[in-house]
Order: sequence, then structure tokens, then C-alpha cells
Amino acid sequence: MNVWPYPTWIAHRGAGKLAPENTLAAFRLGASHGYRAFECDVKLSADGVPFLLHDATLQRTTPAEGLAADRTWSELSRLDAGGWHSRAYAGEPLPTLDAIAAYCIRNRFALNIEIKPTPGHNEATGRVVADHAAALWADVPVKPLLSSFQPDALAAARAARPELPRALLLDSLREGWLAEALALDCVAIVANHRVLDVDAIAQAHGRGLKVLSYTVNEAEDAQRLLDAGIDGLITDAVDRFSPQ
Repeated sequence: MNVWPYPTWIAHRGAGKLAPENTLAAFRLGASHGYRAFECDVKLSADGVPFLLHDATLQRTTPAEGLAADRTWSELSRLDAGGWHSRAYAGEPLPTLDAIAAYCIRNRFALNIEIKPTPGHNEATGRVVADHAAALWADVPVKPLLSSFQPDALAAARAARPELPRALLLDSLREGWLAEALALDCVAIVANHRVLDVDAIAQAHGRGLKVLSYTVNEAEDAQRLLDAGIDGLITDAVDRFSPQ
């Protein structure tokens, strides 16, 4: 990518913790704070529908229990994904990737899709998410950035839709991290802010990779990373950091 098309500030899971994560309500709240780029987690229902949810299980953010991957989209679509957060959001549904794409495309928002497979579904999730993203953004100049902690999910996304940009997610800078990202033809890494410093960012930049960081919620961390040359900051604190 000759020109990096994504804003520096990215709202985590829509609007972080101010609204129920990974819902359309969270995206709308993030947008109301001026954000024009968002991150979300996408996995597959039992019948192969890509939808937004972080956890493998349902009980943290819905009244249901068990693996989300064991339920059809018809079942998942009827769950309350907002009441756990606050009464104001009771009844907020889980959104499909299609619904979030429509919202982002209509408003010209950028999107970082984290491919978040249920364990055992890495390759299928990478392939289906990439196929859907390519179709949904077919006529949109700025494609979504696909990221994942799972290299095999990214490899499957690359095999399915090599034209979509990819990023390797890293909780630590394990041995061989840079070579791994390059082998997957990634355009970026997205790393825990605690493990990034000037040298790591320079290493990535030296090989043509952009560097993003999660989840940056404190001003001193943001400034340290900006001074070090970071390309993107993913934050929950959409009410405290101005994306302008």
C-alpha cells in the first residue's frame, strides 16, 4: 500500500466501553465523538454467517450461554447484546458483518476487522470473512484491514482474497514476529502497546510495515507511541482522545 489510507485513531469495538462492544450502537457512539475508523471482532455462526462478537462464548455479553458457533444466525439475531452493559442499551442486537459494512460504507468510515475464530474454526473463519469483506467493499476504494492473532486464519484470508490488506496481531514480540508478518504478506502489525518501542517500530517500518497498537487508553502511552512513529492507535477512550 503506497499510501496508508487509515486514520491514526481507531475506536475499539465501536466505542470501547461506553456502549455495548461490537454493536451498531457502539459504532454510532464512537462516530458521535468524531471517530472515522473502527475496530471490531468477527466470527461465524453455526450456519456460516459472519457476525460481531469478541468471546467464543455468549455469557459475558448476552443472556445466553455456550459457544456462539453452536448457534445459527436466526438464534443469535434474537439475543440481547446490550442489556449487560446498561438499561439504556437493552435489546441491542448482535450485528452481522454485512450490517456493519453498510454503516461504515455509507458514512465513509474505515474498518479494522479482527478475524476472531472460535477455536477449531481458524481457516474457515479467515476464508469466509475475507470473501464477505471483498464482496461488501467491492466498489469502495478503502478496503477493510483484516487482522488476527491466528496466522492460519490470515493465511486462509490471503488465499481467498489476496487483494485485501492484512495485519498480524501480536500480544508479544515473539521470536520471528517480523518474518512471520512478512511471510503472510501483511501490510502491518497490530501489537500490544506495552511491547512496542522506538526500535520495534523502526524494525517494522524498515521492512515496509505499518505499526498499530492496542488498547491505548492513557495519554502518556499515546504520546510515547506517537513520538516513536506509530501509525495507528486503537482506543476505548473515545471520549478522552480527539481523533482530529
